[in-house]
Amino acid sequence: MNYESKIAGHIRDLPRSGIRDFFELVIGRSDVISLGVGEPDKPTPWAIREAAIRSIEKGQTSYTSNLGLESLRVEIARYVEDFFKVSYDAKSEILVTVGVSEALDLALRALINPGDEVIYHEPCYVSYNPSIQMAFGVPVAVNASPAHDFAVLASDIEKAITPKTKIIMLNFPTNPTGGIEPVEELEKIAALAIKHDLIVITDEIYSELLYDDRVHTSIASFPGMKERTILLHGFSKAFAMTGWRMGYACAPSPLREAMMKIHQYCMLCAPIMSQVAALEALKLGRSAFEEMRLSYEQRRNTIVRRLNAMGLPCFNPGGAFYVFPDIRSTGLTSKEFAIKLLEKKSVAVVPGPPFGSIGEGYVRCCYATAPELIDKAMDLMEEFVNEVRAAKQAAR
Repeated sequence: MNYESKIAGHIRDLPRSGIRDFFELVIGRSDVISLGVGEPDKPTPWAIREAAIRSIEKGQTSYTSNLGLESLRVEIARYVEDFFKVSYDAKSEILVTVGVSEALDLALRALINPGDEVIYHEPCYVSYNPSIQMAFGVPVAVNASPAHDFAVLASDIEKAITPKTKIIMLNFPTNPTGGIEPVEELEKIAALAIKHDLIVITDEIYSELLYDDRVHTSIASFPGMKERTILLHGFSKAFAMTGWRMGYACAPSPLREAMMKIHQYCMLCAPIMSQVAALEALKLGRSAFEEMRLSYEQRRNTIVRRLNAMGLPCFNPGGAFYVFPDIRSTGLTSKEFAIKLLEKKSVAVVPGPPFGSIGEGYVRCCYATAPELIDKAMDLMEEFVNEVRAAKQAAR
């Protein structure tokens, strides 16, 4: 059988995740220091795990409402109003999802008709372009360049708007760069969305992880924006709950309803044990992640200093837990650098191109890794860079 002919064309042509490909290379290898997968190095705080254990012991193993536990949605509404400064109705404007990835998929599928254009910024999380394509939309990438600290300019977004544009998609703080969008640019993007009657999907999963006394601002909080914004958030990063697969979407009731229709047919509901754990996480609030956030800030300071010292220019990120150093001075492509570093020094990083074409010449390093492993990884990377440069010099 010709299986290629049986697979849907828009799926057959999608690339595999560049992050997961490198993750597969290091699975089972105890000798590798991984700066690859974006995952906290600490387990979920005990109080959150204990809440889930108690729920199982009580026999709470049933389905929940498609929308999620009402008690969780009430707590999400409280948390979002306190943190994001936007008020949502727990009954009609919040949907609990299986991670932010499902929330993003639901939002795109609920909004896109074939041929609708979605403007997003690169470098970006690897799923954005494929997610748009799987919803039969047209991805339109706008560069968030290192010259602007990996923020996207509203003027560049404006140039990309056409009569087919339906959505602007944002992610700040950004994976893979840790870039922050200045408030003045967010305000201009909001004005563009209003002027051109566009929907904004904003993925703010890293919003708690800010450094240098920064305060997060959501585009949904600007006047006239709540009614045209889908705010995506979740528990994976700040609360160290990646494996629990818990996210949520906050949106105007008609948009939330459209997303819920898809959710109820393809997913039904998020696991009740994970929802109970998420409820406990929100009750703990900042106390659940503040110690981790401070630790990440110290690790960021170390890794940025070390990368710059070894001659790999590195932007100092304002949020998330990634750095995106420029490796072009080695003469290697991003993929060559990552593969050779893994082969020769057993340090895993992710090449830049999976995050967008602007990522060539860069690699992503996650610093949500134990400080002593970051120090060791930087020692090994410095050895590798010096060896590559010495070989390059000898070849001249």
